[in-house]
Amino acid sequence: MSQGLPGDTPLVHDLIGIGFGPSNVAMAIALSEHNSKVGRQDSVTAHFFEQQSSFGWHRGMLIDDATMQVSFLKDLVTLRNPASEFSFLCYLQSQGRLIDFINHKNLFPLRVEFHDYFEWAAAKVDDLVSYGHEVVAVTPYVHDGTVEHLDVTVRSAEGLAVHRARNLVIGTGLRPLMPEGVERGDRVWHNSDLLRKVDRLESASPPPSRFVVVGAGQSAAENVAYLHRRFPDAEVCAVFSRYGYSPADDSSFANRIFDPEAVDDFFDAPEEVKNRLMAYHGNTNYSVVDIDLIDDLYRQMYREKVLGTERLRFLNVSRVTGVEEKPDSVRATVRSLVTDEESELDADVVVFATGYSPVDPLGLLGEVGGRCLRDDAGRVRVERDYRISTDPGLRCGIYLQGGTEHTHGITTSLLSNTAIRVGEILDSLLDRRVKSTADASRPVADAVEGAGGRQPPNRSQSGARPAR
Repeated sequence: MSQGLPGDTPLVHDLIGIGFGPSNVAMAIALSEHNSKVGRQDSVTAHFFEQQSSFGWHRGMLIDDATMQVSFLKDLVTLRNPASEFSFLCYLQSQGRLIDFINHKNLFPLRVEFHDYFEWAAAKVDDLVSYGHEVVAVTPYVHDGTVEHLDVTVRSAEGLAVHRARNLVIGTGLRPLMPEGVERGDRVWHNSDLLRKVDRLESASPPPSRFVVVGAGQSAAENVAYLHRRFPDAEVCAVFSRYGYSPADDSSFANRIFDPEAVDDFFDAPEEVKNRLMAYHGNTNYSVVDIDLIDDLYRQMYREKVLGTERLRFLNVSRVTGVEEKPDSVRATVRSLVTDEESELDADVVVFATGYSPVDPLGLLGEVGGRCLRDDAGRVRVERDYRISTDPGLRCGIYLQGGTEHTHGITTSLLSNTAIRVGEILDSLLDRRVKSTADASRPVADAVEGAGGRQPPNRSQSGARPAR
C-alpha cells in the first residue's frame, strides 16, 4: 500500500511503471487481478507513466493485411490466467466477432486487430496510467545510508511532479535502428514511419515512380508488398545482402525456444551455451520472413516477368552504402557484394526496415544506475525474476520488461512470454514485500541467531526462482 509521509513528501507506491506498451499493460492487468482477490492491506499500489498521448504499439507498421507472427493464445493474460476477462477471446466476444474468428480457423489475427485488442485491454486499466507523462529522472531517496525509495520525476503539460516508489518496472520498448551515418528525413524513412508518412504521397504530383526498401526481414518484405500494391505505377526495389529472403522457422519443435521453461534453461546455461542457442534459433525471429509472403512476392515477380511489366525488383547480395536526400527525390548508392560495383538509384523514398534496438535501461536511472551491477561484457546483470542486480545499499527492486535477451533469451522483446513474465515479476514483488516485513519485525535475538548456521535462504539473491 502507498504510505503517507509528512508534509509535501509524495506518497510511496509499491510500484511505478515507466512506459505503457503491451508488457506494462500486461503488468497492470496482473496487478488489477491480484488486487481484486485480496484485501486492501495486501493490495499492491502502482501507477504507470506513458509519454504518448494514448496507447500505441508500432502504429506505423499496422499494414491492413499484415498478420501477427504469434498465436492469439499468447495474448496479455492467457498463459498466466486462462480464465482472465482480459483475454483476446473476451475481446472478440465484446466486439461480436468470436464466432466469426472461430470459423476463420486461424491462430494468427491481423496485426491491426491485435492492436485494437491491446487498446481495449489498456482502456480497462486506464485508472493505473497517466498518458502524456514523460519520466525524465530517477533519483534515490536515502535513509541511514540505504536507498529505501526511488523518486521518479515526471514531466507533463502541468509541469514537473515527483512520485515515490519502492520498486520500478521499466517497459520503454525498442527504438528504431538506422544504419550508421544515415539520418531519417522527409524521404528517408524507417519502416516504423511508413503508415504515418505514406498518405501524403497519394496526392503527390508527379506521383511516386520508385521506392527503395532496405532489409531482409518480415517488416521489409511487408513494406515491399504494401508499396507495390498501393502504388500500381511505381517500381519497388528491395535491397538486401542475402541471396533471397530466408523463411522463418515456426515449426513445432523450434517454437519451444519461446516456452516459459526455455527461459529457465537459458538463464541457467553457461555463456557459451547461451550464445549457441541464440545462433541456433535466431531464424525463428531475426531477419526472416513468413514463407507465404515469400511465395507471394516470388509469384508476383515472375508474373511481371512473363507480362513484361517488371515493377518488383530484387537487388540481392547488395548493400545500400549511402543516401543523399534532395528536395524532390533521394539517391541511394547500392554496392554489389559480389562485384564491388556501385550503382545509383533515384527514388521518391528510401525505407530502411533495419530493425530496432533496446533502450539502455540504466540511461534513465542517473546515479541510481551507478548502483546497478554489470557483467564482464558491460551488460546489466539481471536476476531470474527480471530484477536488476544492485549493490546491497539499494533495497528497491528495478525490474526490466525488455533488454534482458542476454540473460533470459530470445523471448525478451517478443510477446510470447509476456503474460508469464509479468506474473513472475508480481510474485517477486510480493515475495520481497513479505521478506521485508519479516525482517522489520524480527527480534534482534533472532537476527543474531540467523547470522550463524541457521540463516534462512534469501530468495531475492541470484539464481532464486520467484513463486509461480
